[in-house]
Amino acid sequence: MNQYLNQSVEVLKGIGEETAETLSEMKIHTIQDLLEYFPYRYEDYRLRDLSEVKHEEKVTVEGEVHSEPSLVYYGRKKSKLTIRLLVGRYLIKAVFFNQPYLKKKMIINETVTVTGKWDAHRQTITGQELQLGSNTKQHDFEPVYSLKGKITKKGMRKFISLAFQQFGGYIEETLPETLLHKYRLLGRRECIKAMHFPGNQEDVKQARRRLVYEEFLQFQLKMQGLRKFEREHSPGIKQDYDLEKLQEFINNLPFPLTNAQKRVVNEVLTDMLSPYRMNRLLQGDVGAGKTVAAAIALYASCTAGFQGALMVPTEILAEQHADSLKQLFESFAIRCELLTSSVKGKRRKEILAELAAGNINILIGTHALIQDEVSFKRLGLVITDEQHRFGVEQRRVLREKGENPDVLFMTATPIPRTLAITVFGEMDVSVIDEMPAGRKKIETYWSKPEMLERVLGFVEKELIKGHQAYIICPLIEESDKLDVQNAIDVHTALSHYFQNRYHVGLMHGRLSSEEKDSVMKAFSLNEVQVLVSTTVVEVGVNVPNATIMVIYDAERFGLSQLHQLRGRVGRGSDQSYCILLANPKSETGQERMRIMTETNDGFVLSEKDLELRGPGDFFGKKQSGIPEFKVADMVHDYRALETARNDAALLIQSHYFWKAPEYSNLRNQLEISGILEGEKLD
Repeated sequence: MNQYLNQSVEVLKGIGEETAETLSEMKIHTIQDLLEYFPYRYEDYRLRDLSEVKHEEKVTVEGEVHSEPSLVYYGRKKSKLTIRLLVGRYLIKAVFFNQPYLKKKMIINETVTVTGKWDAHRQTITGQELQLGSNTKQHDFEPVYSLKGKITKKGMRKFISLAFQQFGGYIEETLPETLLHKYRLLGRRECIKAMHFPGNQEDVKQARRRLVYEEFLQFQLKMQGLRKFEREHSPGIKQDYDLEKLQEFINNLPFPLTNAQKRVVNEVLTDMLSPYRMNRLLQGDVGAGKTVAAAIALYASCTAGFQGALMVPTEILAEQHADSLKQLFESFAIRCELLTSSVKGKRRKEILAELAAGNINILIGTHALIQDEVSFKRLGLVITDEQHRFGVEQRRVLREKGENPDVLFMTATPIPRTLAITVFGEMDVSVIDEMPAGRKKIETYWSKPEMLERVLGFVEKELIKGHQAYIICPLIEESDKLDVQNAIDVHTALSHYFQNRYHVGLMHGRLSSEEKDSVMKAFSLNEVQVLVSTTVVEVGVNVPNATIMVIYDAERFGLSQLHQLRGRVGRGSDQSYCILLANPKSETGQERMRIMTETNDGFVLSEKDLELRGPGDFFGKKQSGIPEFKVADMVHDYRALETARNDAALLIQSHYFWKAPEYSNLRNQLEISGILEGEKLD
């Protein structure tokens, strides 16, 4: 750490105890913190020709006062001052609200400079700032900082200016000459100066470009370093599977693999052959065929003489997986068993004994798999489905049931590439981004709530054909704060609407696991035709006979969640439908509904969702896994993120990176972060 830049901000003239305390609240403690406290935007005071200015754009103009200003009062203490200005060849109006005192300052033929919003239709500028005389701003481009307490815009600029004058010479370069040259990046000192004191927009662009790359590179080096460290300190098992048997199994599948499935299976099998422990995330949209990829990996492990485990979040999902895997392995002498909390007594003891003896090849279950009594003879592969539903601790316990088994996490929540690279940077990521042939697209419609009668009529047409329906609501019970449909009220209303014709079930998060399973089972068996539910049905359950889903107050859900919900239908061979009941007030809400009706691609939706909501809200809660960058933006700077990730991966694997003096500052960052845990990688 640079001793000069690590000094307290109080060494600067004008920063006393009180100011230092306010700066501390802004996370500014040292000179370095102050120099790296970058503006969040810039005010553009350049004078431009009005013919180039877009409607409603902010602009600064310089002109002569052409006639007497007009001042009109309306309401209490409200006023409107209108001035006619001659700006070049244009005669325009400048309007100032609630600043009547400006009238006295306006003298005909005198020059004034006005900054405000340009209305191209009315040829009017709504003034936000006024300066008498010509534009005397020091810079055309002025930084705007996020401030607190008594710290002013002017004060902040003064502190940064002082810090730069006194300590700017001590700013060290962190990037090696090779990378600076390769990407034509500004030096670090020059870059920090340009962020705070830019001459023009290009200065900011180039400075930002360098800082974005540097932030991403440092972060990715930590992630790739962690990955290398984990990998080399977690010796795995080399699974020499029987390729002939595996090929025969794949050829016997009831349908051909898609190209995406083939690619992912090859990635997983390559990991299993290596001596390192597999740590891979498999993403695939709803219905893309992740289970088949998992089955191939489990079979490969069995042919290598190991056992496999598949852990899923709910009992009903475990039962469905167990049924489908038993069918796939029927003629291949592979024994699959199901273990959930419902498996009790003699049957449970029998399964546990057979598992420990190695007579069970694949065990499928819920978190019951991680109970102390569960013991494998030779566990080689652990697959966790919908991995975000299990805590880190639960996943670790299952992994420890074997001697460093290979680990595959699966999720049907499409995570945008940018987030996958950032949040799961220490894992390998595989994506099944292609749907099996012949799958019908779910038709999605957006209806206003007042069309509910027609929507229910449409639902009934599907029920008459013998199909089933999901009705999704955002809340369980009525809320005083939110005027949104709640599951209990909707269940009551629909039970009345469909009475004596169809059974209406109710499902929500406050039911116990047993109650949820019982409701889902009744729906799976078509004992319940209409299921009113909150979002608890989002993951996993497969009811091919359900062909229609209605989502109340759809604007209250994010795109990814709407897509997950929609994926509960369209699982059989019949055409399926999703109807979004929504009356969004905001443009973002309307945009969400429009996007949902236009695409069924979960990855396209997840990228759009990330753009609309930002990374912090993407997972529903602010996740600690998402880093906060000072300048970089994962969504808009994704190309730089990918470049930095590729560079970091190459550097971490290169011996030169660990030895060469030019990389010492980047290596220091790894040690500071504690990634290396005191050990040098080589």
